[in-house]
Amino acid sequence: MLLSGWRRALLAMLAGAVATLALAPFNIPAVGFLSFPVLVWLIDGASGEPGRSALRRAFPAFRIGWCFGFGYFVGGLWWLGSALLVDGPEFAWALPLAVVGLPAVLAIYHGLGCLLARLAWSGGPWRLLALAAGLSAAEVARGTLFTGFPWNEIGVMAVPVPLLMQVLALVGLHAMTLLAIFVFSLPALVVGRRRGRGTVVVLGLVLVAAQVGYGAWRLAAPPLPPVDGVALRIVQPNVLQGQKWDPAEAERIFSRLLELTDAAAPADAPAAPRRLVIWPESAFPFILTDRPDAVGALAQTLRPGDTLLAGATRVEEAEGELPRFYNAIYAIGEDGVVEDAADKIHLVPFGEYLPYQALLESWGFSQVAKLPGGFSAGARRRVIDVDGSPGFLPVICYEAIFQDELVPLPDGERPGFILNVTNDAWYGRTPGPYQHQRQAMLTAVALGLPLVRAANTGISVVTDAQGRPQAGLALGEGGTVDAALPGAGDETPFARFGNVPFAVLWGVAALASLAAARRRSRDTA
Repeated sequence: MLLSGWRRALLAMLAGAVATLALAPFNIPAVGFLSFPVLVWLIDGASGEPGRSALRRAFPAFRIGWCFGFGYFVGGLWWLGSALLVDGPEFAWALPLAVVGLPAVLAIYHGLGCLLARLAWSGGPWRLLALAAGLSAAEVARGTLFTGFPWNEIGVMAVPVPLLMQVLALVGLHAMTLLAIFVFSLPALVVGRRRGRGTVVVLGLVLVAAQVGYGAWRLAAPPLPPVDGVALRIVQPNVLQGQKWDPAEAERIFSRLLELTDAAAPADAPAAPRRLVIWPESAFPFILTDRPDAVGALAQTLRPGDTLLAGATRVEEAEGELPRFYNAIYAIGEDGVVEDAADKIHLVPFGEYLPYQALLESWGFSQVAKLPGGFSAGARRRVIDVDGSPGFLPVICYEAIFQDELVPLPDGERPGFILNVTNDAWYGRTPGPYQHQRQAMLTAVALGLPLVRAANTGISVVTDAQGRPQAGLALGEGGTVDAALPGAGDETPFARFGNVPFAVLWGVAALASLAAARRRSRDTA
């Protein structure tokens, strides 16, 4: 509380950076009980000059929150710079923007969240609710504004294993964020003896017990039986990103995909009349519709009863216009013919398209995806049906982290599973692929659906509706995953009501913290 200047800023940054050890692949949620009490104490000492407006007096809390967020996002997102080095020096100039610039921008949200909290700061135990309300509101804004980027929302820190994930099926990730900030901050109450401390501590312990108890109860239920008559084969070719779009490597990559698709199944692999073969995002190293020979090779490789679900670049051409490219999933029948397609809707800014393209291109900027005009976004999300199999919800790459965009489910139709195809080869052996896989699992648990995930270099996995891995391949491995298709669970409260529980909890936290702040103001008047 008494630190000032650069020492306060440095401590806040270190607290934020330490918090990232709770994320995959480290999975040490206990660090939250160190980082957030430090943040509370720093905000305790972040008061402006008396006599100024409430907003001006709260502004020092913005600086503390920004420093905390900067440490959190640098520590959690430094690996994004790997993508800029794949093509050599072409994008190396942008490395500081990815590693330092993006965290600096994202930290503004945490700064605003702490400023909002300080406006309702009571100085007593209930100030923890003010911090939870302020920061969780900031996280919602981060996941929504300017196309949104909810990667590593704070609630992810508190759900590293299936036992702790199950609460997401009730309330979703935003509510988990609010509750996690409150609980992680409880050790701050060891300093000072103020009225209500015991009540706040008991409330926190009840929340922890409820999370663990609900998880244990849900996992104790008998596992759902797998879908009868459907088997899965996930193909993980492990193609390095530097080779993926090299024309000299195209035939070798395609042959590798066909070879893995046709490989003999292990003795314990499930046998079924319908087999879904899953290839990762952008699996084809060329435009499939331009290659009749590739369609013929698929028809020769796929077996009777097979359907190939593969990531591909889809092209639409119109006379007198530039072709439009879509990041898509193809459903391809055993004859090699494309039967259906789903386009990616939530594109990656600067990766798949360039915001304000004409202006930024005039300044020399370009998106990482080397396509004229970049990718175009799909029109709408829908469940894709496959004969002889439950329908699936197509989710391409980082679309899996946008829980809010998947509820309510499209057309009210409940799919049998979530299909997530991705290419994390951009990020090598960094925490990025682990974080991505974890957040895809959390979305599946929140919706009560199995996750079938195919990643180019890993991590490919099949999980049941409770997030328990059934089969998979680790990062950097090549091969296949043969598994049964887990059954879908019942519709979860989150799938039905979305963020209504969060809105209720946020309102309670905000009102309680405001009441405590008003009572303190009255007592000190």
